[in-house]
Amino acid sequence: MKNRTTRTRRVSAVVVTAGAVLTSTALAVPAQAAAPKAPTIVAKGGYVMNNGTGTTLYTKAADTRRSTGSTTKIMTARVVLGEKKLNLDSKVTVQKAYSDYIVAKGASSAHLIVGDKVTVRQLLYGLLLPSGCDAAYALADTYGSGSTRAARVKSFIGQMNSSAKSLGLKNTHFDSFDGIGNGSNYSTPRDLTKLASSAMKNATFRAVVGTRSTKQKVTTKSGGYRYMSWTNTNTLLGTYSGTIGVKTGSGPQAGYCLVFAATRGGKTVIGTVLASTSVSARTSDAKKLMDYAFKK
Repeated sequence: MKNRTTRTRRVSAVVVTAGAVLTSTALAVPAQAAAPKAPTIVAKGGYVMNNGTGTTLYTKAADTRRSTGSTTKIMTARVVLGEKKLNLDSKVTVQKAYSDYIVAKGASSAHLIVGDKVTVRQLLYGLLLPSGCDAAYALADTYGSGSTRAARVKSFIGQMNSSAKSLGLKNTHFDSFDGIGNGSNYSTPRDLTKLASSAMKNATFRAVVGTRSTKQKVTTKSGGYRYMSWTNTNTLLGTYSGTIGVKTGSGPQAGYCLVFAATRGGKTVIGTVLASTSVSARTSDAKKLMDYAFKK
């Protein structure tokens, strides 16, 4: 009887010990981190993806067509940079029509001066940093085909739409070279993000949209020179760690738009917000979306 009692106590001790081991093991398993909560943004539309994998990370009315403002100029630049045998150092003479257009439309300007000779590379800076509609006009006039300026502009816009089609942007259409639309200039957050992702594969485009400010030497009509200074309207550069581009936009129909991209720890996220309520709101929206995307 005594031996049986001893054996029972030993078995109980083993069970208790085993239970203690199991309990301590269970406690050692770390809790799973809670998935980041999707942010609330002011913009009516938004989209973010992992630029390396193409994986969608956030959507809000991502396929709803909206006016895009000057984010249109991403395509303007892409068409120019896609030209065969493109010479970025070739010079374009600034025409009076370009400055007249700015005045007539009350448009954003690179402040190009009639008669100056500027390089194509410089026009790209004027297009993408201060969002110069005069620079956009000069590029469309130069790289469109036709015997008249109107024909060349129409041709260039046709190239923009052909490029959109080739990229599979089914909810995108252009009727202007700069985003000052004529009733059917639209895209979506998803399409604009895909467009920007494609454009960012070009080294010249990346270099330009990643520049905070620049001072460029241009040739004057008389053969002298002057300096043009341009500052990027994308305030994420220098204020959000890892920002590498890409383009702002705004307008009465478009509201405030921003296509953005940043790289951290080898991961690049790229996205778009359309129809935000102010410059500060679109910037805040973009920061929220990138913070979220980097956590996913």
